[in-house]
Amino acid sequence: MTGHQAIGVVVVGDELLSGKRRDRHLPHVIDTVARRGMRVAWCRYVGDELDRLTETLRQTGLDTIPVFCFGGIGATPDDQTRQAAASAFETGLVSHPDAVAMIEQQFGEQAYPTRIRMAELPEHCRLIPNPYNRIPGFTVNQHHFFPGFPEMAWPMLDWVLDTCYAERYAPVAEYSVQVRDVTESSLCDLMDMLVQRYPRVKLFSLPRLEPERSVELGFRGDASAAQAAFNDLLGQLAARGLVTEVVSGS
Repeated sequence: MTGHQAIGVVVVGDELLSGKRRDRHLPHVIDTVARRGMRVAWCRYVGDELDRLTETLRQTGLDTIPVFCFGGIGATPDDQTRQAAASAFETGLVSHPDAVAMIEQQFGEQAYPTRIRMAELPEHCRLIPNPYNRIPGFTVNQHHFFPGFPEMAWPMLDWVLDTCYAERYAPVAEYSVQVRDVTESSLCDLMDMLVQRYPRVKLFSLPRLEPERSVELGFRGDASAAQAAFNDLLGQLAARGLVTEVVSGS
Protein backbone atom coordinates (compact mmCIF):
# COMPACT_ATOMS: atom_id res chain seq x y z
CA MET A 1 0.00 0.00 0.00
CA THR A 2 1.99 2.95 -1.24
CA GLY A 3 1.67 6.51 -0.03
CA HIS A 4 0.79 5.65 3.56
CA GLN A 5 3.37 6.14 6.30
CA ALA A 6 4.24 3.03 8.30
CA ILE A 7 5.43 3.28 11.91
CA GLY A 8 6.80 0.93 14.53
CA VAL A 9 5.86 0.69 18.21
CA VAL A 10 7.95 -0.37 21.23
CA VAL A 11 6.25 -0.83 24.60
CA VAL A 12 8.50 -1.20 27.64
CA GLY A 13 7.73 -2.66 31.04
CA ASP A 14 8.08 -5.81 33.12
CA GLU A 15 4.55 -5.31 34.40
CA LEU A 16 3.16 -5.93 30.92
CA LEU A 17 5.11 -9.13 30.38
CA SER A 18 4.20 -10.45 33.85
CA GLY A 19 0.52 -9.77 33.28
CA LYS A 20 0.18 -7.24 36.12
CA ARG A 21 -0.95 -4.64 33.60
CA ARG A 22 -2.47 -4.77 30.14
CA ASP A 23 -1.03 -2.67 27.37
CA ARG A 24 -3.30 0.16 26.29
CA HIS A 25 -0.80 1.92 24.07
CA LEU A 26 -0.84 -0.29 20.97
CA PRO A 27 -4.64 -0.17 20.43
CA HIS A 28 -4.57 3.59 20.94
CA VAL A 29 -1.68 4.09 18.52
CA ILE A 30 -3.37 1.94 15.88
CA ASP A 31 -6.54 4.04 16.04
CA THR A 32 -4.68 7.36 16.29
CA VAL A 33 -2.39 6.88 13.32
CA ALA A 34 -5.13 5.27 11.21
CA ARG A 35 -7.11 8.50 11.43
CA ARG A 36 -4.08 10.21 9.91
CA GLY A 37 -3.69 7.76 7.07
CA MET A 38 -0.81 5.92 8.74
CA ARG A 39 -0.42 2.33 9.89
CA VAL A 40 1.47 0.26 12.44
CA ALA A 41 3.92 -2.06 10.67
CA TRP A 42 5.15 -3.88 13.79
CA CYS A 43 5.17 -3.78 17.58
CA ARG A 44 7.71 -5.07 20.11
CA TYR A 45 7.27 -5.62 23.84
CA VAL A 46 10.37 -5.63 26.02
CA GLY A 47 10.97 -5.67 29.77
CA ASP A 48 12.96 -3.32 31.97
CA GLU A 49 16.30 -5.00 31.23
CA LEU A 50 19.03 -2.67 30.01
CA ASP A 51 20.93 -5.03 27.72
CA ARG A 52 17.85 -6.48 26.06
CA LEU A 53 16.22 -3.08 25.67
CA THR A 54 19.42 -1.65 24.20
CA GLU A 55 19.61 -4.47 21.67
CA THR A 56 15.93 -4.00 20.78
CA LEU A 57 16.51 -0.32 20.04
CA ARG A 58 19.63 -1.12 18.01
CA GLN A 59 17.51 -3.42 15.86
CA THR A 60 14.60 -1.00 15.49
CA GLY A 61 17.09 1.73 14.66
CA LEU A 62 17.99 -0.18 11.50
CA ASP A 63 14.47 0.32 10.16
CA THR A 64 13.67 3.34 8.03
CA ILE A 65 10.32 4.20 9.63
CA PRO A 66 9.46 6.30 12.70
CA VAL A 67 9.29 4.38 15.97
CA PHE A 68 7.10 5.33 18.94
CA CYS A 69 8.34 4.06 22.31
CA PHE A 70 6.30 4.00 25.51
CA GLY A 71 7.57 3.52 29.06
CA GLY A 72 10.73 3.41 31.11
CA ILE A 73 11.85 7.05 30.94
CA GLY A 74 11.17 7.81 34.61
CA ALA A 75 13.59 8.31 37.50
CA THR A 76 13.40 5.01 39.39
CA PRO A 77 16.09 2.31 39.11
CA ASP A 78 13.92 0.09 36.92
CA ASP A 79 13.54 2.84 34.29
CA GLN A 80 16.15 1.87 31.73
CA THR A 81 14.91 3.42 28.50
CA ARG A 82 16.90 6.66 28.56
CA GLN A 83 20.20 4.83 29.08
CA ALA A 84 19.25 2.13 26.55
CA ALA A 85 18.48 4.76 23.90
CA ALA A 86 21.81 6.48 24.50
CA SER A 87 23.69 3.18 24.27
CA ALA A 88 21.77 1.90 21.25
CA PHE A 89 22.42 5.07 19.28
CA GLU A 90 26.04 5.34 20.42
CA THR A 91 25.86 8.53 22.42
CA GLY A 92 25.92 9.45 26.09
CA LEU A 93 23.44 10.69 28.64
CA VAL A 94 23.77 14.40 29.35
CA SER A 95 21.85 16.85 31.46
CA HIS A 96 19.60 18.60 28.94
CA PRO A 97 19.42 22.28 29.98
CA ASP A 98 15.90 22.85 28.63
CA ALA A 99 14.63 19.70 30.35
CA VAL A 100 16.29 20.84 33.58
CA ALA A 101 14.54 24.21 33.30
CA MET A 102 11.14 22.61 32.67
CA ILE A 103 11.44 20.26 35.64
CA GLU A 104 12.70 22.97 37.97
CA GLN A 105 9.91 25.32 36.92
CA GLN A 106 7.30 22.65 37.53
CA PHE A 107 8.56 21.24 40.83
CA GLY A 108 10.90 23.84 42.32
CA GLU A 109 13.03 22.41 45.13
CA GLN A 110 11.10 19.14 44.90
CA ALA A 111 12.80 18.53 41.56
CA TYR A 112 15.83 17.38 43.58
CA PRO A 113 17.30 14.88 44.04
CA THR A 114 15.09 12.46 42.07
CA ARG A 115 12.91 14.10 39.42
CA ILE A 116 15.86 15.93 37.93
CA ARG A 117 17.26 12.59 36.80
CA MET A 118 14.66 12.66 34.03
CA ALA A 119 16.57 15.56 32.45
CA GLU A 120 19.48 13.16 31.76
CA LEU A 121 18.80 12.38 28.11
CA PRO A 122 20.70 11.16 25.05
CA GLU A 123 23.00 13.87 23.74
CA HIS A 124 21.59 15.97 20.87
CA CYS A 125 18.05 14.66 21.37
CA ARG A 126 15.01 16.87 20.77
CA LEU A 127 12.43 17.37 23.49
CA ILE A 128 8.76 16.36 23.31
CA PRO A 129 6.59 18.65 25.47
CA ASN A 130 4.51 17.04 28.20
CA PRO A 131 1.37 19.10 28.93
CA TYR A 132 0.53 16.98 31.97
CA ASN A 133 3.52 17.77 34.23
CA ARG A 134 6.15 19.37 31.94
CA ILE A 135 8.61 16.44 32.26
CA PRO A 136 9.49 16.04 28.58
CA GLY A 137 9.91 13.04 26.38
CA PHE A 138 12.56 13.03 23.69
CA THR A 139 13.35 12.15 20.10
CA VAL A 140 16.56 10.60 18.83
CA ASN A 141 17.29 8.70 15.61
CA GLN A 142 13.65 8.91 14.45
CA HIS A 143 12.59 7.23 17.72
CA HIS A 144 10.10 9.14 19.86
CA PHE A 145 10.11 8.29 23.58
CA PHE A 146 7.08 8.83 25.81
CA PRO A 147 6.22 8.03 29.45
CA GLY A 148 4.29 4.88 30.21
CA PHE A 149 1.28 6.78 31.61
CA PRO A 150 -1.39 7.15 28.89
CA GLU A 151 -2.62 10.48 30.26
CA MET A 152 0.85 11.88 29.58
CA ALA A 153 1.92 9.85 26.58
CA TRP A 154 -1.11 10.19 24.34
CA PRO A 155 -1.19 14.02 24.13
CA MET A 156 2.56 13.88 23.50
CA LEU A 157 1.97 11.37 20.70
CA ASP A 158 -0.55 13.76 19.12
CA TRP A 159 2.01 16.57 19.31
CA VAL A 160 4.67 14.50 17.54
CA LEU A 161 2.26 13.41 14.81
CA ASP A 162 0.98 16.94 14.23
CA THR A 163 4.43 18.53 14.41
CA CYS A 164 6.65 16.02 12.63
CA TYR A 165 4.41 14.05 10.28
CA ALA A 166 1.47 16.25 9.30
CA GLU A 167 2.66 16.45 5.69
CA ARG A 168 2.54 12.67 5.42
CA TYR A 169 -1.13 12.32 6.30
CA ALA A 170 -3.20 10.71 3.57
CA PRO A 171 -6.87 9.83 4.08
CA VAL A 172 -7.51 6.09 4.07
CA ALA A 173 -10.74 4.46 2.98
CA GLU A 174 -11.87 0.91 3.67
CA TYR A 175 -14.40 -1.14 1.74
CA SER A 176 -15.28 -4.75 2.55
CA VAL A 177 -17.85 -7.41 1.85
CA GLN A 178 -18.84 -10.61 3.66
CA VAL A 179 -18.88 -13.64 1.35
CA ARG A 180 -20.98 -16.47 2.73
CA ASP A 181 -20.41 -20.21 2.61
CA VAL A 182 -16.92 -20.07 1.11
CA THR A 183 -13.35 -20.80 2.17
CA GLU A 184 -10.33 -18.55 1.71
CA SER A 185 -8.67 -21.11 -0.53
CA SER A 186 -11.59 -21.01 -2.98
CA LEU A 187 -11.07 -17.26 -3.40
CA CYS A 188 -7.27 -17.22 -3.67
CA ASP A 189 -7.26 -16.98 -7.47
CA LEU A 190 -9.56 -13.96 -7.29
CA MET A 191 -7.43 -12.31 -4.59
CA ASP A 192 -4.24 -12.90 -6.59
CA MET A 193 -5.78 -11.28 -9.65
CA LEU A 194 -7.04 -8.22 -7.74
CA VAL A 195 -3.72 -7.70 -5.94
CA GLN A 196 -1.99 -7.56 -9.30
CA ARG A 197 -4.64 -5.29 -10.75
CA TYR A 198 -4.71 -2.77 -7.86
CA PRO A 199 -1.20 -2.42 -6.37
CA ARG A 200 -1.96 0.96 -4.75
CA VAL A 201 -4.30 -0.53 -2.14
CA LYS A 202 -4.06 -3.26 0.47
CA LEU A 203 -6.27 -6.31 0.15
CA PHE A 204 -7.34 -8.06 3.37
CA SER A 205 -9.07 -11.37 3.98
CA LEU A 206 -10.68 -12.36 7.30
CA PRO A 207 -12.13 -15.90 7.45
CA ARG A 208 -14.79 -16.87 9.99
CA LEU A 209 -16.00 -20.30 11.03
CA GLU A 210 -18.91 -19.26 13.27
CA PRO A 211 -21.83 -18.65 13.30
CA GLU A 212 -21.43 -19.64 9.65
CA ARG A 213 -18.48 -20.18 7.37
CA SER A 214 -17.64 -16.96 5.55
CA VAL A 215 -14.82 -14.68 4.44
CA GLU A 216 -14.70 -10.91 4.75
CA LEU A 217 -12.83 -9.49 1.75
CA GLY A 218 -11.89 -5.88 1.33
CA PHE A 219 -9.48 -3.14 0.36
CA ARG A 220 -7.85 -0.38 2.38
CA GLY A 221 -5.98 2.63 1.05
CA ASP A 222 -6.42 5.65 -1.21
CA ALA A 223 -10.15 6.35 -1.44
CA SER A 224 -10.53 6.34 -5.23
CA ALA A 225 -8.28 3.32 -5.75
CA ALA A 226 -9.96 1.37 -2.93
CA GLN A 227 -13.39 2.17 -4.37
CA ALA A 228 -12.36 0.98 -7.83
CA ALA A 229 -10.87 -2.24 -6.47
CA PHE A 230 -13.94 -2.88 -4.34
CA ASN A 231 -16.33 -2.38 -7.24
CA ASP A 232 -14.29 -4.86 -9.27
CA LEU A 233 -14.41 -7.30 -6.36
CA LEU A 234 -18.19 -7.04 -6.11
CA GLY A 235 -18.52 -7.65 -9.83
CA GLN A 236 -16.27 -10.71 -9.71
CA LEU A 237 -18.17 -12.17 -6.75
CA ALA A 238 -21.51 -11.58 -8.46
CA ALA A 239 -20.23 -13.32 -11.60
CA ARG A 240 -19.45 -16.37 -9.47
CA GLY A 241 -22.96 -16.37 -8.04
CA LEU A 242 -21.77 -15.95 -4.45
CA VAL A 243 -23.91 -14.59 -1.63
CA THR A 244 -22.48 -11.35 -0.30
CA GLU A 245 -23.26 -8.57 2.20
CA VAL A 246 -21.44 -5.24 2.22
CA VAL A 247 -19.75 -4.65 5.59
CA SER A 248 -18.12 -1.23 5.13
CA GLY A 249 -17.96 1.34 2.38
CA SER A 250 -20.51 1.78 -0.33
